[in-house]
Amino acid sequence: MGGKRLMVGVLAGLLGAALALGVWTLNGWDSWEAKTYDWRARELASARPPNDRVVLIFVDQNSLDWAKDVNGIGWPWPRQLYGAIADFCRRGGAASIGFDILFTEPSFYGSDDDDEFAAALAAHLGSVTAAFLATSSGQERSWPIDAPPSKLQIAGLEQWLTETKAAKISYPRAALPIDKYTKSSAHLANVQLSPDPDGVFRRLPLFNIFAGQQLPVLGFGVRFAIDPSISCRIDQTGLQVGKITAPIDEDGQVLLRYRGPSGTHRAYSAAAVLQSELRHRNNETAGSIDPEEFRDKIVLVGFSAPGLMDLRTSPVAAVYPGVEIHATLADNLLSGDFIRLPGPSAVVLTVLAFALLCGLAMAAAGSWWTISLLTAGLSGLPVLFGFAAYHYGYWLPIVVLEAALIISVVAALTGRYALEGKQKRFIKSAFSQYLSPVFIEELIRNPEKLKLGGERRIISIFFSDLQGFTGLSEKLDPEDLTAFLNHYLTAMTEIIHQEGGTVDKYEGDAIIAFWNAPLDLEDHAERAVRAGLRCLDKLEEMQAELRKWVQGEVRMRVGINTGPAVVGNMGSHDRFDYTMLGDSVNLAARLEGVNKQFGTWILISENTLRQIGDRIPVREIARVTVVGRDKPVAIYEPLSGRRQAEQMADFKSFADGLELFRQGNFPAAVTIFATTADRDPAARAYEAKCRDFTTHPPRNWDGVWRVTEKG
Repeated sequence: MGGKRLMVGVLAGLLGAALALGVWTLNGWDSWEAKTYDWRARELASARPPNDRVVLIFVDQNSLDWAKDVNGIGWPWPRQLYGAIADFCRRGGAASIGFDILFTEPSFYGSDDDDEFAAALAAHLGSVTAAFLATSSGQERSWPIDAPPSKLQIAGLEQWLTETKAAKISYPRAALPIDKYTKSSAHLANVQLSPDPDGVFRRLPLFNIFAGQQLPVLGFGVRFAIDPSISCRIDQTGLQVGKITAPIDEDGQVLLRYRGPSGTHRAYSAAAVLQSELRHRNNETAGSIDPEEFRDKIVLVGFSAPGLMDLRTSPVAAVYPGVEIHATLADNLLSGDFIRLPGPSAVVLTVLAFALLCGLAMAAAGSWWTISLLTAGLSGLPVLFGFAAYHYGYWLPIVVLEAALIISVVAALTGRYALEGKQKRFIKSAFSQYLSPVFIEELIRNPEKLKLGGERRIISIFFSDLQGFTGLSEKLDPEDLTAFLNHYLTAMTEIIHQEGGTVDKYEGDAIIAFWNAPLDLEDHAERAVRAGLRCLDKLEEMQAELRKWVQGEVRMRVGINTGPAVVGNMGSHDRFDYTMLGDSVNLAARLEGVNKQFGTWILISENTLRQIGDRIPVREIARVTVVGRDKPVAIYEPLSGRRQAEQMADFKSFADGLELFRQGNFPAAVTIFATTADRDPAARAYEAKCRDFTTHPPRNWDGVWRVTEKG
């Protein structure tokens, strides 16, 4: 990635992070973020099972119908029914029982009814009754003189209040239970719940303050009632309840980890509990709930009947009984697995890192297909991280991350277009006729390659020429010659590009190309040889088309060599070509001409053969010296699979003759080459050479065919 692209990516990431975080600090994403939180809460609720110590008793519609239809008891119920529920829980050994029901007025059924319920509350050492703290309603403005003080004492509370100024913790007014229940209950607890701005109950305070008294919220109250001596301390890290630390915000609230929809915790119908208590009082157990099911349990009693107006909205369900919210709080306190909010600095660093990643990825991406895949992949990361964080107990914001992604991607792509759009169009327009599409894309990704200079690489070099082109060109007028060359060169160039090659230049009818520069191609030699064979086959197919310009067959010769060369942009600062220089290039050009000596159409060097191995069949033609090189080089003719199969016997005979030629046994070699000379041009060339050497024996014979013409 170039320096300018890197700068575009960094600036785009910084812009995306700044804008997304700016809206986040103004709470602009809150409503959308809340919906993503609810999505996580629903999908991951069942990942952790509910604590089986928390159970519920519902005054449900079935209980209301049973009381009215069977017993003639209308609503509101007499308090003795709640007393019977408390007695049943005490009989079973429940650790605590909390009522999410307000008893702020004397019973409609008289004083005896209140006395009976008060006696049941007093008999249970873990009984908790409901108070309702408020800002504008409630008769009480001070703690009643004859009411026992709250047993909850939180160490460090005054300092915490001073540091946080948590005004929402304290309430000026309250609706308390009637005096009999206040004195009989082991504890009072606040049941007033306030939802988030969208009406969803995601968090609760653990305690509130009224008239100097620290009252737990009901879900905390029933947990506290199990062990009133448990230590409670508050500081900036949270509220420590025994060994559990509940992470609280500046308003003293905790984020609840819901376990599932309504009914997730074990629940009983009040009618079933009342019937069981009546049977046990009459020593009848058949068809009853076993009281032992409540042993050491935290029991919460509340409403679930639609008409009793205690149905709320939670992250996991649109309809959720309020008492189950308190049950969730008690569950979380027992399990110690509340959801935490990451600190602002952690959010800022996460958003910044993600925005920079997005900006740099868009700046580095090449094609639009790659950009689309990257965008799709990156857009899923905030969701993935958000779900993973929730699993481990954190509410990591998703929306601010997605916003940072969108802004960073748009900014990076806009910057890239402004920076590179004009340059891309110039490169494609200027080089598309000459270079491999792969190389064009490389130039677009790295335009700094368009400068003077070169690098030393091992490449495969391709030279081709048409047989007798000079004579052909003299017979054609300029228009026909141009049309002929364009048709021929287009077909050959297409094959070279398909095989990943780069056309260096055209010199009349000659094509010069190479492989393995500027991009690495592990199989560059095989690609070059395959391109040569395909070009010969394609020219054979085109013979009928080419006759409209020329009479007779058009033949091309190809020479291929593999070796080191200097490859790069060479020329002046204003005009240059991406080309190659070196002895390996010269040898490839000589091999194209050597074809004339043997009547072949394609020859490759021993260096190329070493690269392709046995992946393409070949036959050895000779060891030759060419003009400008004293060192002999072995040359080979690549074969199509069809030709190898059809002429296998001829090629075996040729190899035998070649061995006799190298040994200097020219008369015997003549005999062998003559058998196939009529159908194998190479054998015919050797036959003539051997006859000449038989008459004029060479001195110091070394088996090398010396080529004295450039071709």
